[in-house]
Amino acid sequence: QVQLVESGGGAVQPGGSLRLSCAASGSIFRINVMGWYRQAPGKQRELVATITSTSRTTRADSVKGRFTISRDNNKNTVYLQMNSLKPEDTAVYYCYAGGVDGIDYRTLEVWGQGTLVTVSS
Repeated sequence: QVQLVESGGGAVQPGGSLRLSCAASGSIFRINVMGWYRQAPGKQRELVATITSTSRTTRADSVKGRFTISRDNNKNTVYLQMNSLKPEDTAVYYCYAGGVDGIDYRTLEVWGQGTLVTVSS
């Protein structure tokens, strides 16, 4: 069984920075893509950024120029550096991993438990 453990959320003032981390553990054969999604109160979950095993990235328009996603393939860990945070970035941030599990080589899709980011003065 594969698990994702997130860390790094918290409260910050507008203009501040936070760095989220997400580590995957368990029976993993290969992780193809890792990413971050977020869900604000009363809104649907939305894509923030994703990164493939070859470091190809996508980001939502709302975070371009402010958020950077990176990945350590050896550690099966993904990071999200968030700068110039705005109140509208307040949400629960969820880590995602997609790939192949290491037991029966089936498609793997797993979500983290979520970490709260609050941007407020």
